[in-house]
Amino acid sequence: MNSAVLVIASLLTSNLVFAQSFTGSLNPSDPNDVFLITFTLSAPTCTPIGRGGTCAAPSGPGVITGYSYIYPYTMIAQGRAQGTEKSTLSDRGAIIMNASLIANATTQSFAAWGMFIDQWPICNGSTLVPGTISGPVFTNGAWTFGTSGSYIFTDTVGSASAQAGYQFGSCSQVAGPSATSGGTTIAPTFQNGFNLGQPTVPLPPNDFNQEQAVLDGKGAAGGAITNAQLNAALKNISQVAYPAGGAASGVFLPYSVVGGVNTFTGGGIYVQGNATVKLSTSGASAQVYTITQGGTVTTVTVNPVANTTTMVSGGTTLNITGVPEQIDPATSAVMGPATMLYDNGAITNLSGPGQGVAAIQDGADVTITASSNVTITGDILYKTPPVTLAANQIPGTPADTLIPGNNNGQALGIFTANGDIQLANTQANNNIEIDASLATICDPASGGCSGNGGLVNTGNAINTLNIVGGRIQNQIKNIGATTRNVFFDRRYAQNGFAPAWFPSTTVAVGNVGGATITPSVSRVQWMNETAYF
Repeated sequence: MNSAVLVIASLLTSNLVFAQSFTGSLNPSDPNDVFLITFTLSAPTCTPIGRGGTCAAPSGPGVITGYSYIYPYTMIAQGRAQGTEKSTLSDRGAIIMNASLIANATTQSFAAWGMFIDQWPICNGSTLVPGTISGPVFTNGAWTFGTSGSYIFTDTVGSASAQAGYQFGSCSQVAGPSATSGGTTIAPTFQNGFNLGQPTVPLPPNDFNQEQAVLDGKGAAGGAITNAQLNAALKNISQVAYPAGGAASGVFLPYSVVGGVNTFTGGGIYVQGNATVKLSTSGASAQVYTITQGGTVTTVTVNPVANTTTMVSGGTTLNITGVPEQIDPATSAVMGPATMLYDNGAITNLSGPGQGVAAIQDGADVTITASSNVTITGDILYKTPPVTLAANQIPGTPADTLIPGNNNGQALGIFTANGDIQLANTQANNNIEIDASLATICDPASGGCSGNGGLVNTGNAINTLNIVGGRIQNQIKNIGATTRNVFFDRRYAQNGFAPAWFPSTTVAVGNVGGATITPSVSRVQWMNETAYF
């Protein structure tokens, strides 16, 4: 453990009064020349830095970023020169030890949030839709609650703002979990705490890593992807490289051709231009991607058990040994089969094969990314559901409970850094379920995106919208649903599990990794207490 942390630990448990006396003489040959110094250090008081209350019982909004310990001291010096002549001097004050904590930083996928909203000003005229929200919840702005219904949060809730808004006739800004006005109280249920004034969460600057992931499986881009990089890594179904001058449309895969053998070399599927994408399963292990551009239909079937990728378009079939894989960018170790489908354009229609029909195979780890909007038109379902969608589906448990035996590694992420995820439901009963973590997020300060992305309804009104995963947005937009349920995929809160190459961030969480301690002395009194006769 860091030595600074050991010091903090000892200070936390130190409640003893320290007293020590020192005697001596300036002239040892003179028995009358003696002095006595007594130093007393009293038990400290402790105040957490960043929150109110005491160290043992902190209170108020925010997080603890350190501790301030104040040790009162008294030092009295008595001296005698000759006979009965004595002099007494006193010095009183405090020794102050400010210990600033250094939290461990870690990389965390945005899939670890059930709901994340970047931009939401306090008391801006809109309120959070009432209901139950599961999974960790955070905003880089502020939460504003209304009176139209009750709020239940099953997991931690936080905000960068030190206050929350409570919308009555007017909007009250309060540094607390509830507010009352005119006899009306708004008191959301926070089952695992409401933490205000927390550090903001950094946003991804672009989708370069997701595009790079198709090329090499690592997804660690050094900048914008160039046509030269695409030309070097990608080929179409006819074994022709991606054009050095760019392409208007087409489906390309990263593979090599050596001795007549096609071998997969990257992490996914590259689509140039606007397209529709249908996700479906085949047999016990294959994931199928059907991509349509104009009158051209291209089907890519990835089968990790057979270790084959098959590409079919018209009367042409291309067989490739190997499948898309995620590769550790630090060690180049293969982490496992995973597929990034990157569309350098808009996905104008994303769906499964039909309402209630499985779209994502057991074991399939898939992230869909587009450089523009992604429009979802129908159900996108896991073959095996990971969590319950109703209370007592497993007797005695609430909704959003992990179903034993149903974690087959299935994962779906849908991401755009430069557009919206649009809902244009075409299903007859106007209900829709999306089993995925949805992200429309980027940092507008990076200059690489607008930072206006959200989940928005562009089609018919939706009766019930179920999201099994999470929603991560730059902004809150109108989803046009009578009932909206977000069931957090609780696997995303365990052991770093997340869809491959899903956008991530660096956050200060976990144990304290160290501390810096700054001592100082505050003298409050210096007095000559000698009695003169």
